[in-house]
Amino acid sequence: MKYLWQIQTLSDEQQVLRDRLAEQLHIAPVAAGLLVRRGITTPEAASAFVHPSMDQLHDPMLMLGMREAERRLTEAVDRGEKILIYGDYDVDGTTAVALMYRFLSAFYTNIDFYIPDRYTEGYGISFRGVDYAHENGCTLIIALDCGIKSSDKVEYARQRGIDFIICDHHMPGNDIPQAVAVLDSKQPDDPYPFKELSGCGVGFKLAQAYVQAHNMPASTLTPLLELLAMSIASDIVPLVGENRVLAYFGIRQISTQPSVGLQGLLKMNGLEGQQVNISDLVYRIGPRLNACGRIKSGRAAVELLISDDAQVAEDIAKDIEQFNSDRKELDQTITQEALQQLEADPANPDLHTNVVYGPTWHRGVLGIVASRLTENYYRPTIVLADTDDGLIAGSARSVGGFDIYSAIDSCRDLLTNFGGHVFAAGLSMLPANLPEFKRRFEEYVAAHITDEQQIPVLRVEEELQLQDIDKQFYNVLRHLEPFGPENPHPRFVTRALINNRYTKRVGKMGEHLKLDLTDRSVAITGIAFGKGEMATYIQNGNPVDVCYSLEQNTYNGVTSLQMKVEDIVPTDKQE
Repeated sequence: MKYLWQIQTLSDEQQVLRDRLAEQLHIAPVAAGLLVRRGITTPEAASAFVHPSMDQLHDPMLMLGMREAERRLTEAVDRGEKILIYGDYDVDGTTAVALMYRFLSAFYTNIDFYIPDRYTEGYGISFRGVDYAHENGCTLIIALDCGIKSSDKVEYARQRGIDFIICDHHMPGNDIPQAVAVLDSKQPDDPYPFKELSGCGVGFKLAQAYVQAHNMPASTLTPLLELLAMSIASDIVPLVGENRVLAYFGIRQISTQPSVGLQGLLKMNGLEGQQVNISDLVYRIGPRLNACGRIKSGRAAVELLISDDAQVAEDIAKDIEQFNSDRKELDQTITQEALQQLEADPANPDLHTNVVYGPTWHRGVLGIVASRLTENYYRPTIVLADTDDGLIAGSARSVGGFDIYSAIDSCRDLLTNFGGHVFAAGLSMLPANLPEFKRRFEEYVAAHITDEQQIPVLRVEEELQLQDIDKQFYNVLRHLEPFGPENPHPRFVTRALINNRYTKRVGKMGEHLKLDLTDRSVAITGIAFGKGEMATYIQNGNPVDVCYSLEQNTYNGVTSLQMKVEDIVPTDKQE
């Protein structure tokens, strides 16, 4: 795939700030530039950023509805009421449920939890879930990572003598549920300073408020931070502000004192006793927790995360590993079938969209398949399958800032339901409406997508010389972690590099490239996945420009910096 490299340049004002900060901190200007791009322009701000503190968290009582939520929770505990903890089936939802369950169970036993079934109940609060609460004598439901658009279910519960505390982070609609308390900093007129908490993060603020109100030790919350790190990493929320603080200390907790349940999962993935990072959570732990809801039930994820029995945790972790293996097999099979369907369509080369449908495709992996197809064709993509109630339903993924929600909304008269945001959405329709939906969706996208949105962009922070990459530079880079949205892993470009000695193809089919490059004075190694075809060109002495991030590589006990390459082009060929 061809990429557009977008080199970010500092303004004249930013260059002045960079040079001043470099002098004040005694670091290289290229390192200071990384800080300035993140809005860090003073030594004090740099210290606060690279040395997070739990003192940087905001008072939970600033959040609209928090006082009412804490009082109702206290009342329920004092009266011995049965509390149902309710959450979504994805990582954010299951970690949020585990957090609240673990917090309350430390001093209160009359609790239960509920995770809706992905296929029979769908996302969010369900009538079946409220019925479960009623049948089991629950008089308070704490809803986590859902509920902000569930006014009908909240009213249904109220008629059955059940109160709701909603802890959500999604955008509210025009109608705010009439719950005892609604915690969501995105509500109008909510004064809470940080608006980008995960669903698990909002649950944490409720626990924090309870701790403060009852003069409990702040350390009560420390073991729960691991759950926040997993939630923040997997839900792709901005890694700034409170999220950065919570993720930083959550990763530390996972690396040093993980819970018994999480140890089972870490052990299965070779991470036990290791220093984990955001990438481990995003690509190794998160998908496994998500696989529970995709393949069987999100309850397994919660049961693992609240377990205090090592053998039970190990057994559940084995089940989860099998769920993930099943998920990967389904993902690969359906992706291949979807690609074949697109390639067989004679109109495909001229289309601006991918809309594919497989009646028997497993609905738990449709979103993953949609992401795979966007990577392959780089077009707005929708993947659909049959449901149990006679509809077609599926997932949508976008590209390059194109608003796929608006594209779907333009076809709303053909749909039975839809929801989502700019980059991803879900939808359902009657089977008879699919041909017309495909036609109108393609027509809308073709009319509104720009040329720039159809080319994948690699945003580059700096053009580096290899001599810039020293221990001091990497030390500054390391202190910018954890990386994520709004604090991206810095991407660099170095030009006119040539083969040093050992550039070669690697991988079972020689599809990858092990690099050994030099600028004739300094050498560096790297790995480029899927770039094996460039081996001969580089081995023949031709210069290349390389777009990459930096990572540590340990081999035979020796640790060095290497390039994690995202793109390679012949020098002077990158447009």
